[in-house]
Order: sequence, then structure tokens, then C-alpha cells
Amino acid sequence: MRTKFSQAQLADPDIRQAAEILRHCVECGAANATCPSYLVLNDENDSPRGRNRLIRDMLQGERPPDSATVAHIDLCLSCNACTALCLAKVDFMHLVDQARGTIEKTYRRPLPDRLLRGILAAVLPSPGLFRLALMGSRLARPFAALMPGRLKGMLRLAPRRSVRPSPVDRPQVIAAEGPRWMRVALLTGCVQQVLEPAINEATVRLLTRHGCDVMVAAGAGCCGALTHHLGKTEPTEDAVRANVAAWMREVDGEGLDAVVVNASGCGTMVKDYGHVLAGDPAWSERGARIAALARDVTEVMAELGLRSPACPEPLSVAYHPACSLHHAQKVRDEPKRLLADCGFILKAIPESHVCCGSAGSYSLLQPAVADKLKERKVARIGWVAPDVVAAGNIGCMVQIASATEVPVVHTVELLDWATGGPKPPALAG
Repeated sequence: MRTKFSQAQLADPDIRQAAEILRHCVECGAANATCPSYLVLNDENDSPRGRNRLIRDMLQGERPPDSATVAHIDLCLSCNACTALCLAKVDFMHLVDQARGTIEKTYRRPLPDRLLRGILAAVLPSPGLFRLALMGSRLARPFAALMPGRLKGMLRLAPRRSVRPSPVDRPQVIAAEGPRWMRVALLTGCVQQVLEPAINEATVRLLTRHGCDVMVAAGAGCCGALTHHLGKTEPTEDAVRANVAAWMREVDGEGLDAVVVNASGCGTMVKDYGHVLAGDPAWSERGARIAALARDVTEVMAELGLRSPACPEPLSVAYHPACSLHHAQKVRDEPKRLLADCGFILKAIPESHVCCGSAGSYSLLQPAVADKLKERKVARIGWVAPDVVAAGNIGCMVQIASATEVPVVHTVELLDWATGGPKPPALAG
């Protein structure tokens, strides 16, 4: 793709990086076939190639973007399907994140949009605030039909039962059962520990059963992805530095073999800490060290190997590959192989590579497109008629479960169950 950045513009490291990414694009349009927003909207400006052009023009123009440009960039789900497919190796993931940061700094959104995005940035990364918000949401459920689309989406997040904080989410070290093979830190996250605390509990049981000391570090919290994809640079970097500092204390102390993440959206973010902090000389090296330690829980379990897995019930499982795991992290075979090793009957979801529409806070900010993608995903799950759906990301789980009667569980819950743990709550209920 041709660019016309001036030498003065290219002196800015961010502009120089964006220009290099854009020059890789040959404008072939091949990635359009995998872009979820393009599949739903059929608009060139909502395709990877179209957004590349919009971002180029926005950055070259050195002026605030117009509302149409902002709308098209906002409609990107950051599913990374285009990046995974692109033969020219266009790094669209980092390009669109930079564009969001530019928009946040230079464009004044309408007041309702600013308020909603500000609330999401403040509430979702904080388990305490998020838990309080869900308590209010449960009271508002009866009035959901009277509310605008965005508020309806927020109400769907609220579990119908009260969920108490789990003891495993407190700072502590949980010792391995038997000989210790690894010492790992667990990212307990923010949204997930409030919506489904059973996931972290299953993760801890599975890891300790297989010889891991599991450490929950004091000071570690939200991975930063929620604010990052809202274009809010400062709170993102604050969250990243807090996590890096917390885990580096352990690296420099007793040592860590891995930072284990069981929400793939968070895993993608943590694996990118080196890039996020690359411009900060005081933190860049430490950020890169933590990024190198980050592993999805299924990567760790594939390395350790399951001990005496046995299928507790003959269930058929439709494995949903979360975009952040499949496209961004390229963790594709490990979850399916582990489930098969347990004896579960795997059923392939047609067009499984297409996003379900969750995409972090996207389903709250862009409910119309998110709902169309959800309907598409649930319809294709229905074609294979599984007993249960498994996924490795809490956002996907909530999104899919809101539109199907088929139980939706985290992959780690099934692995825990098959190696001696309790039946997942979604199945037991």
C-alpha cells in the first residue's frame, strides 16, 4: 500500500511503525473472506483492506478523524483472523490498536458514547465494582425490554444467581499435589472471576493435581486488554506495569516457569506486554520477559500431559476456538487434543474460525453486529447437535450461552472433571 508520510511524521516511532505495517499490505482483499464485520455488513470500509486505507489517511492527514472513519474502525472486532490469514504478514492487530489510541486522543465522541466507554473502562477491570454493577443489573432484568440495545447487552452479562468471590483468587501459593514439576503464576483476571469463579477453581485443581505450585501474586489484576481496545493508553500501561511488577518479584525470588492464563483474550494481551512497553526503557525488558513466560493453560497441560484421564460421561463436545486463542496466539491443536485424550467425542463446528461476536467489550458497544455474529455461531453449533460447548475464553462463553440451551463450559472445567475434579456447574445444574 502506498503511503505519503513526511519525514517529520516518520520521526515519530508510532507513525514509523504504522507506515511499515501499511507498506506490507498489497491490497489483495483475501482477508475479507474471514473478516466477521465484512461478512455481516458487506462494506469495503468494514474489511481489513478498507480499514488499512482509512487508518493510512487518518494518520497521514494529521487531523482529527471524521465520524465515519471512527465508526468503521470501531466496528473491527480485533479477532485477528485477517492477521492470521495474510500472506503479506500485515500486522493489523497492532495497527488497529494504534488507530484506536489516536482516535481516543484526537476525536471527541458524542456524550453518551463517552459516558458508556468511560463506565466500561472503570467498572469491567475492577472485580469489586463489576460485582456491584451486576447486583444492580439483576434488579433491572425485568425492565430489559424497555432499554436501549447497549443496556440490554449489559444486562445479559448479569448471572441470574449471586456469585460469591472465590478463595482461590486471593494472593497465595497453592502447593502441588505430590512432586513439584512447575511453579506458575495464575492470572485470576477481572470479569471472569466475577462471572464464573468455577473456572479459576478448576484451573487451580488441574494444575496442582499435575504437579504445579500455583501462585496468585499480590498486586496483579486486570491484564489491560479492556482499556487497550478502548484506545485508553495510560490506564492500559498502568495495569500492565502493575502485573509485570507483581510477577517479576516472583521471577526474581523463587522463580516462575510460566504465567498461566485461562482467558484467551487476556492471554493475547499478556503475550504482547513486550510490545506494549517497548517504548519505555525502564520497563521494556521486564515486559518482554513476562510476555515470554505467558502460556495458555492448555499449552501448559499439553506439556505436562494429563494423568490418567477418563471420560466421566460419554459426551459430545463442540469445541469453539476463541479468536484470541486460535488466530492471535495460534494455540489450535492443544485444546482439542486434550479433550480427545479425555475420551470426549469432539464435533467440529462449521466455520469455526468466524468470531462469535463477543470480542471483549465489543458486544456491549456494537450489539447489532455482535448479535448477528452470535446468531450465526449458535446456528452452526446447532447443526452438529453437541451435548456441550467448550471454549477457552469467558467472553465467548457468555456470548454463546446467551442464545442456546446447550451447556457452555470452559475447556479447563472438562479437563479437571476428567482427571478427578467435580462435574462442571453448567452440567451439574
